[in-house]
Amino acid sequence: MKQNPPPAKAAVLTAFFVTALALCPSACATLPRRASSDAQVSLNPPAAKTSAPLNINVASSSELEKLPGVGKVIAERIITHREKYGPFRRAEHLMMVHGISESKFRALRSMIVVE
Repeated sequence: MKQNPPPAKAAVLTAFFVTALALCPSACATLPRRASSDAQVSLNPPAAKTSAPLNINVASSSELEKLPGVGKVIAERIITHREKYGPFRRAEHLMMVHGISESKFRALRSMIVVE
């Protein structure tokens, strides 16, 4: 019984690279793009920022909602936390409210005060 000789290594490698090069641009073009680390995502429009710092111990729900990243639900959580545990002693204590992450707090820090 006679067997066919194996294909030459050069021909196999050439076929592999031609196929890989043909598929690469189409495969790479469909990959999702990540946002660069310098890009910042705006949680609320810039016009929503307040000019004077907001005292989070006396602010109403509508006033808190003017802060970037604070909607109706988080504003209500802030007020509920304030009513249950008393006024915030430090601005950093705002991070104890569910929904206020460290990054969100850093975005708010310059716009809030605790008095």
